[in-house]
Amino acid sequence: MYSLAILLEDSARRYPTRDALVLGDTHLTYAQVDAAANQVANLLVERGIEPGDKVALSCPNIPYFPIVYYGILKSGAVVVPLNVLNKGRENAYYLADSGAKAYFCFHGTPELAMGAEGWAGFQQAEGCEHFFLIMPDPAMPASIEGATTFAEAVDGQAPTFESRLGSESDTAVILYTSGTTGQAKGAELTHSNLMLNALTCNRLFRSEPAADTHLLTLPLFHSFGSTVQMNAGFAMAATLVLLPRFEPNQAIALMQRHDITVFAGVPTMWWALVGALTGDVDVKRIAGNLRIGVSGGSSLPVELIKDVREKLGVTILEGYGLSETSPVATFSDPDREPRPGSIGIPVWGVECKLINDDWSEIPVGDTESVGEITVRGHCVMKGYLNRPEATREVLRDGWFRTGDLARRDADGMYYIVDRSKDMIIRGGFNVYPREVEEVLMTHPGVSLAAVIGVPDENHGEEIKAFVIRAKDASVSEDELVAWGKEQMAAYKYPRLVEFVEALPMTATGKILKRELS
Repeated sequence: MYSLAILLEDSARRYPTRDALVLGDTHLTYAQVDAAANQVANLLVERGIEPGDKVALSCPNIPYFPIVYYGILKSGAVVVPLNVLNKGRENAYYLADSGAKAYFCFHGTPELAMGAEGWAGFQQAEGCEHFFLIMPDPAMPASIEGATTFAEAVDGQAPTFESRLGSESDTAVILYTSGTTGQAKGAELTHSNLMLNALTCNRLFRSEPAADTHLLTLPLFHSFGSTVQMNAGFAMAATLVLLPRFEPNQAIALMQRHDITVFAGVPTMWWALVGALTGDVDVKRIAGNLRIGVSGGSSLPVELIKDVREKLGVTILEGYGLSETSPVATFSDPDREPRPGSIGIPVWGVECKLINDDWSEIPVGDTESVGEITVRGHCVMKGYLNRPEATREVLRDGWFRTGDLARRDADGMYYIVDRSKDMIIRGGFNVYPREVEEVLMTHPGVSLAAVIGVPDENHGEEIKAFVIRAKDASVSEDELVAWGKEQMAAYKYPRLVEFVEALPMTATGKILKRELS
């Protein structure tokens, strides 16, 4: 019997005075974070929350997130992290679908009105009994009539608590899929799923106790940020420097100020960081401290890997996974030279294979065929909450089908080709957008590219590229189309190019292709 909350509790016992969280001038030690999480646990027990009950949390990357997250776990309840960009209607859906009994929600700002949207969702969701409004300044009264502030709720609660322990197979966290391909579903992740994934990350990172300082810009409501940095970091008593909203110049400043040793981000974050390395940045200091660079969430362009290695002196280790896999399923082998474009090999305790649509396996040794990645092992979720049919569609004999297409080389390393739902069929030929994007990124006038299929009367679908030009570049649409024709097969190169200043992205930094047309 154990709880994922042991990651905090153990580090608080061993390193009570070490900084756990840093935000601006605020520094909280492991002992302080643990005591605050105990107050949250006592509050929930007082309000009648039972083991297995669901408790939702909307909060950016500020100390309240881990405090409430681990407090919920200590109480024996299940954490339901919600996207901070949700509107009231969306919050109502998640609260109702998960059956949440309580909801902690940060007040937010006029630009990010989490408090108002959270309250609206709470009022619409039947069965959610308690709402706690986290104010930017704890001394502030509730800005929403009828709401109870977090400070009021925990006032007088004891800073000690004996955690409620359960089975390793009990659900610890419910992560809702992004919903980019349909209605969001709640992936049930167990204490064992998340514990082993965090410890596996530290094994891959070669982490030592109380040695690392992470810059945490990935949203904590997402599995990448919460597992790879928060849970893994807390397991090793690392210091987490929080940045509530990723902004490359602020991230660079924090890297210099706090001697950051670990940074993880999606490709667009790495792309923005490289672009922010201006003349007044102490690149040598950043590169001298940065020990581990990690990328995941979407495919990492090979050209970007080269830029980061050249400018920051670190080779990005690429990982792969989904919310349903806790998330890390494959990772660059730290004992081998990373291969650009590869997501590595299955992590310890995890198996992968490639299958066809009918679940038939592509034989090991076949390095040409493309198949859907399936995953089996300690990282795979229990299933989708209250959706047995949807669970059966993706889980069979412990194998989870990811929806991602890949190939495998002779050494067993995997290479993402694309999402199966993103694949373009032009004139009967399969075109993988990621492959086209990789080629476009090698053009000196291209900084970032996203490729989609658009309806076409003659070919079924035509290939369209949305491109952000490189700084001071003046490449035209016709020039880029002509260049693409020289570089790619006739059925692959984009006939349509649209230059844009920015690309739509999810809160986690993934390019949101469904908003491109």
